[in-house]
Amino acid sequence: MAQITRAVLREVPLRLKEFFEISSGGTQARRAVLLTLEADGAAGWSECVAGETPGYSYETTETAWHVLTRWLLPELVGSEFGDGRNLRPAPWLRGHPMARAAIEMAGWDLEARRRGVSLRELLGGRVNAVPVGVSIGLQKSDGDLLARVAGYLAEGYRKIKLKIKPGRDVEMLRAVRDRFPDAPLMADANSAYALEDDLPRLRELDDLGLMMIEQPLHHEDLLDHALLQSRIDTPVCLDESIRSPGDARLALRLRAGRIVNIKPGRVGGLRASVAIHDACRDAGWPVWCGGMLESGIGRAHNVALATLPGFTIPGDISNSSRYWEEDIVRPEFEMVDGMMPVPDGHGIGVQPRIDRIEALTTRMEVFEA
Repeated sequence: MAQITRAVLREVPLRLKEFFEISSGGTQARRAVLLTLEADGAAGWSECVAGETPGYSYETTETAWHVLTRWLLPELVGSEFGDGRNLRPAPWLRGHPMARAAIEMAGWDLEARRRGVSLRELLGGRVNAVPVGVSIGLQKSDGDLLARVAGYLAEGYRKIKLKIKPGRDVEMLRAVRDRFPDAPLMADANSAYALEDDLPRLRELDDLGLMMIEQPLHHEDLLDHALLQSRIDTPVCLDESIRSPGDARLALRLRAGRIVNIKPGRVGGLRASVAIHDACRDAGWPVWCGGMLESGIGRAHNVALATLPGFTIPGDISNSSRYWEEDIVRPEFEMVDGMMPVPDGHGIGVQPRIDRIEALTTRMEVFEA
């Protein structure tokens, strides 16, 4: 048995290289919440993916900070554990999977470092590199979008995700498809459509040869997603609708789509991510790993997860330089021929740049046994 002797929660503001816009809004400032857990002379790192506003989830930077500092971390520090992957404080507390994921994922990194293995090995991953896709936010014009797509295809990205919303959808996508007839394109609506109003519009996507349309309807409307999937040929991919393994099992039973985007920070951590992966693989649904504008710390967890065999679609695991002038880990993430090498060092495999993190930190809370 070991004891969690110290936890450090930091807020580190990071500025994106460009404004990133989706159907519910946009941002260029990222308030990254980083967690460090210490035990047995080792330290595990994670990143809470909650955003600044509740546009994607009810969890925000502020709610996650409150839940972590008020309940989760005070109960965790000083507790004994046999396996860092099983860190689940305050089981009575409902919801808040993003806050919980920060603890669970730091536990995985901590456990891997204590064992002297990589996170990929601890998860049971089988490959040394994973295919990489890129997400493009809404652009001011089709010309701007076409230039972005051309640039990313030239860089070697193996999937191009295009954000859409009503008024910026079919015609825009058709312009991209006409320019790039063989490109691996998909669309992401972030819940911008309603089945009763937009079915004819969504049916038009069938002519565009898309890999999928991601989260077209409301995040709680699994039944409507099932009805939509039965009426269009384009595969429906679920994102915000899948917040737990239970959600995934229900989606599979309802046939509410054909693909799932697994974001470990959204579903409560890596354990839940593996359970969703296993259920989808058993059902014949491919999965892929999405991104939440993470720094290199969160990205390292995503890369390790994407080494599991069911992740057959390129994930949103772009280069560090796609989003940041300078990341907070070393080495930074950089793909080679459309593939992201998986770090093979202990734990997440990259080293947090403590000096840079401390210089950027705007608030911090320390919990000690």
